[in-house]
Amino acid sequence: MAKIDLAKALAELDEDLVVAGVKDQLAAGAPTVEILIQLQQGMEKVGKMFEAGEYYLSELIMSADVFSTAASLLSSSLTADCETKTFGTMVLGTVKDDIHDIGKNIVATIMNCNGFKVIDLGVDAPISAFVDAVKVNKPQVVGMCCLLTTAFDTMKETVAAVRAADPSVKVLVGGGPVNEDVCKYVGADGYCKNAYDAVAVAKKAAGLA
Repeated sequence: MAKIDLAKALAELDEDLVVAGVKDQLAAGAPTVEILIQLQQGMEKVGKMFEAGEYYLSELIMSADVFSTAASLLSSSLTADCETKTFGTMVLGTVKDDIHDIGKNIVATIMNCNGFKVIDLGVDAPISAFVDAVKVNKPQVVGMCCLLTTAFDTMKETVAAVRAADPSVKVLVGGGPVNEDVCKYVGADGYCKNAYDAVAVAKKAAGLA
């Protein structure tokens, strides 16, 4: 039987096919991170279709539900060998004007597992929420996520406001359309391709690696 194209199935919002594909790959011993990358690629396709006007908000929400269902199948693998000590604090949120929380939720799980207390601001988080959380929790790291390119300017404003509130905090960014160029544009300290990347970058930023 041919291997199911997870990214394509997710972009087409075919939940049954996505679930079957994830189960097939888990049974075949595929690394969790590789499965996650394929799912993220599907979400990137959805984001592009939304911005092109091919998908609407309802499809964006539906894709998030499909991703959540698929990610739940990976939860035990994601949380295996969790660290019990707390090394630092991270404020994490999806910036204002973006409702995508899939990657953020996975990052929160992995960061918690690797010794970080995560202050999760949720989605569509206003600049003031990030600033207040930084002042109250004094984190070493702030993580910002987005799926839509239209949120880049908001992300840039949020980074600037966080820096003004605490110049010592390290700001990391990630999400479907985010790359090194976007990281430079918004003025962040580091770009994270995936949740595991976020752990390595956050530990380095917090002086733990």
